[in-house]
Amino acid sequence: MSDLGALDRPGAPDSPGAWDERSQEWLSGETSGSDAAGGQAAPGTRGRDGAPARARADAEAPAHTRADTEPPAARRQPAAPRRTAADPVKALMHRHRELCERAVDPLEIAAGLEAHGVTDRTAARFRHRDVFSLAEEMYARVPRDAAAPARRTALDAPRVRADWALLTLLPGALGAATAAALHLTHGQARAIAAAVGILAVALALRAALTRGPLGATDRRPPGSIPHAPGSRVCTYWLLAYALLGDGLLREALAGGPDGPPTGTADGPWPLATAPVLALMLACAPAAWSAHLFAVRARRRLTSSRALEEYAASVRPLLIGTFALFLCALTTLLALCGAALGEPAAYAQTVTLGALLLLARLLTTHGFTHAPALVLTATATAEVTATATVFAGRLPGCGFLATPVETLVDDWGPGSVPALVCGAAALTLLVHATRTLTRASAHAPGDRPC
Repeated sequence: MSDLGALDRPGAPDSPGAWDERSQEWLSGETSGSDAAGGQAAPGTRGRDGAPARARADAEAPAHTRADTEPPAARRQPAAPRRTAADPVKALMHRHRELCERAVDPLEIAAGLEAHGVTDRTAARFRHRDVFSLAEEMYARVPRDAAAPARRTALDAPRVRADWALLTLLPGALGAATAAALHLTHGQARAIAAAVGILAVALALRAALTRGPLGATDRRPPGSIPHAPGSRVCTYWLLAYALLGDGLLREALAGGPDGPPTGTADGPWPLATAPVLALMLACAPAAWSAHLFAVRARRRLTSSRALEEYAASVRPLLIGTFALFLCALTTLLALCGAALGEPAAYAQTVTLGALLLLARLLTTHGFTHAPALVLTATATAEVTATATVFAGRLPGCGFLATPVETLVDDWGPGSVPALVCGAAALTLLVHATRTLTRASAHAPGDRPC
């Protein structure tokens, strides 16, 4: 190669200065431009992405050449589409899609949301002041066709039906006939009349607790268990104890009983027919009280705008309905005691009636677990109290009967069911003021009431 060619051969710079005059002019221009733009590179140094000469060459190259020579990783990727904010109400509607589709009124959606744990504070996260406002938006956003039921302005109130109105009178009528038969017959005829009457009253009571306001339904809030058959057995046991329990306990503490009950109030094992007859007659007031509570509570649902407001308006209604039934039961008890010439036994009968009414109210509105548990505990306590008296007769076990003996000596045999049923009724009353005042407890159902 000639000497001239050797001079044109590229080589590495051997000094921090410019290679030649042309390079000096180019470097001065690039440095001044970088300073004006606020760059970080110092004069005479190369940028982070390569030499200045290579950057200038890339800038002057055609577009198709740059696209071919640029590495794949350095190629500009298309900008990702900008993600919009999610719709929280739409997500909630998808979660409760079945509820929104079958609802014919925003109040049904509000009751369903409240049953699933959505409160007014939760609705605030969806930019709504309460659950009712959130339910109205969810109802409005559900697509509906022409065949869908029209929106109601108010919830359908339960109606009075002749079938359940007559069924609630049947236990009282048969109970009165049985009590009359016990007072008019003697010997074996009395025993037969008692057996037939008790069976007829039990069947009539079962029919009254199946239909109407006192009947259990399949509509249950989420998380509740189905109706337990054991609660019905416990109800029958409590009524049987009201008929035979006090007389049996008194005879057991006196060393008896010496024989079976004779069906009279003055026999060796006396029957308390007046309290049981009053309870049977009270089936009608209980059904009307439950109907009144259901109608008023459902009407309050249409005028309330918040869950707390609705609960505050229904709670006095529940207490008033409960007190109205107790007044009716006390009146019937006084009349039955005077007609049959027997003690009225107000304490144990009123507490038992209160317990049974609260249990039926909770069961009717879908809350079956607490009534079944409380009724079972009450029946077990009465059985245990009677069993300890007989167990105290065993050698060395007299201490088992001491609590019951002390209670009976001070307050009489009726103090045992009065104490047990009173504590159970108070427990269910506290539970009812928290559950029966919810909007979900009065959601429209398909059953006639």
